[in-house]
Amino acid sequence: MKKYLLGGAGLVFSTLALTIISWTPSSSPKSPFKVVTKDSLYSLHVSKIYNGAHLGETGLNPAVFEKALTGFYNLKYSGKISEDKQILTIADFDQNSTKKRLWIVDLEKDSLLLNTWVAHGERSGNDLATRFSDVNDSKESSLGFYVTAEVYYGKHGRSLRLDGMDEGFNSNARMRSIVVHGAPYVSQKTINQLGRLGRSHGCPAVAAELSDMVINTIGGKTVIFINGSKQPYFSKYLDTQLAASAVVQPLDSNLTAHI
Repeated sequence: MKKYLLGGAGLVFSTLALTIISWTPSSSPKSPFKVVTKDSLYSLHVSKIYNGAHLGETGLNPAVFEKALTGFYNLKYSGKISEDKQILTIADFDQNSTKKRLWIVDLEKDSLLLNTWVAHGERSGNDLATRFSDVNDSKESSLGFYVTAEVYYGKHGRSLRLDGMDEGFNSNARMRSIVVHGAPYVSQKTINQLGRLGRSHGCPAVAAELSDMVINTIGGKTVIFINGSKQPYFSKYLDTQLAASAVVQPLDSNLTAHI
């Protein structure tokens, strides 16, 4: 099992994991020991990153972050993303376009690298995205997990291709040319003029002046998660048990080896 444990949570996790390993059930119903499960260790891990990166202060819903992080670990376990870049990007389309609803998080350092605007598809809605599709020429955004692919130069300049990981939700992303690119309509000026952000043909477009930085940061097989609850969505990559095992089992193995 690969080591996916991140950041400086080792001491806290060690204490809890030792509790699991060394604890013997007591016959007394009033035993002072609390059973710590992999699920609770995983919740602690999620909270550590969320709080360490101060994501709550920027308006990211903790439940959305947990879904995105769970997908990250499932994709990591499946060998579909980079071993070297522990970067997670989240676009929350439950939020209005006038909000800075894109987050790029460094999971290794528990730090927020960028919080900015991101556009949704023009047929997904006006200020708020309420419709999603994976159909070609729908001009709607698609929900789910993506893995960043190669950089190319197209009509929007330097752009980043995406491969959709969720069959039936975004797996046509490459065929639809759903990419990360810069756009002048992703700006405060557009919000002032229209009362909302400009819209794309389904791409998660960012501000033109930030596009190079965004592409350089998230390129190279990292995860993007596009969230939206206005339409049913499910994914095999939302397996919390697998994510918890990926995070907790390396710790348990290391501690057991020293007992």
